[in-house]
Amino acid sequence: MVFLGIGISILLLVLLIVWVKLEPFIAFLLVSVAAGILLGIPLDRVMAAIQKGIGDLLGGLIIIITLGAMLGKIVADSGAAQRIAEFLMKLFGQYRIQWAITLTSLVVGIPLFFNVGFVLLVPLVFTVSYQYKIPAMYIGVPMLAALSVTHGLLPPHPAPVALVAQFDANMGLTLIYGLIIAIPLILVAGPLMARLPWIRSMHVMPLEAFRSEMQPSESLPSLANSLVSALLPVFLLIATSLALLDASPEVPGYTWLVFLGDPGIVMLFSLLWATVSLGIRKGKSVAAIMDSFGKAVKDIALVILIIAGAGAFKEVLVSSGVSAEIATAMEDWAVPPLVLGWLIAAIIRVSVGSATVAALTAAGIIGPLVEGSGVNANLMVLAIGSGSLIFSHFNDGGFWLVKEYFNLTIKQTLTTWSLVETVAAVGGLLGVLAMNLIL
Repeated sequence: MVFLGIGISILLLVLLIVWVKLEPFIAFLLVSVAAGILLGIPLDRVMAAIQKGIGDLLGGLIIIITLGAMLGKIVADSGAAQRIAEFLMKLFGQYRIQWAITLTSLVVGIPLFFNVGFVLLVPLVFTVSYQYKIPAMYIGVPMLAALSVTHGLLPPHPAPVALVAQFDANMGLTLIYGLIIAIPLILVAGPLMARLPWIRSMHVMPLEAFRSEMQPSESLPSLANSLVSALLPVFLLIATSLALLDASPEVPGYTWLVFLGDPGIVMLFSLLWATVSLGIRKGKSVAAIMDSFGKAVKDIALVILIIAGAGAFKEVLVSSGVSAEIATAMEDWAVPPLVLGWLIAAIIRVSVGSATVAALTAAGIIGPLVEGSGVNANLMVLAIGSGSLIFSHFNDGGFWLVKEYFNLTIKQTLTTWSLVETVAAVGGLLGVLAMNLIL
């Protein structure tokens, strides 16, 4: 009954968005209510679950997405993104620009959450695409692959860190093994997949907020100013993350480090810096800059609502106990532990949409099997992390983030982003199994 309820809910969501042409946020609300009733949530708790889902997801995202849109707007309008794009093009050449984006995204993706890295790098991808007439998804897919794989497999991201603690694995070894698997995985799911005919020939028009007219080179900000202003959040988050690695709460200044390392504070400071360095110092008035910021927020308002709707739907599925029922049904399967951990995480991910929920739920079920079984705990972390990435679709906020920013159709999103996630998940499992044979 649980699986039937999930299937009916997802089918209804697709019909409302694709066939009826409802605004996705409204469709999500309708389907969330229907799913809550179908899955047996008490009627007096259905709306509470929807509100909690919206609040939990937007609580951590709305500051980052909104400030990130403003930062992206000023980076694009000032010509900073154009200056960085020209630098990358000179350094790597047009035929190797994919590798430049992949390398940049890997470096950015290790310390930053997927959503933060996405918001920061999207303006650069759009600028390179617009300036050099390169299909947006041809260079967007490598960015997505790098950010997604690092988010799912590598500490210090939340799920891998939690799994390391749960399995009593070694953080350093997990990171090393994760990098050995992640790098070839990113190359396959990123630059190589982007060469598929339907991706390379996909013509889309990204969000207008990040499309700016070409400016003469002499009017552009300096390369140093452009890099610092655009990538300041990356530098600050890396610095504070490294400082917090060996710090304990008793260390003087610890609370300041935690405060300054919060992504919201980092984004706010970075936006203020860019406002001065790329705006006021270039002769723009505060009023003109704020007007530009207002336009950026208007462009992403619907994106925020759609992500909120996805959060509501996900929470209804989680509150119904779907993940626990799936895990219970699978725990007696005669499957090798590494494969079972991956499989449980994959099925929960497809069912509820949240990679973190999928990873942590799978860990709770597979944990007793790991103890005394001789399974490498570090590899179990990576197996579950890989499974939690598989086939992002309608119940995942990341699906709608990619769809709306790149202005894709649902079919295009499924054949790019969802496919990237699936290749990363399957490739991650193959990498874990290969490493298990060696170790």
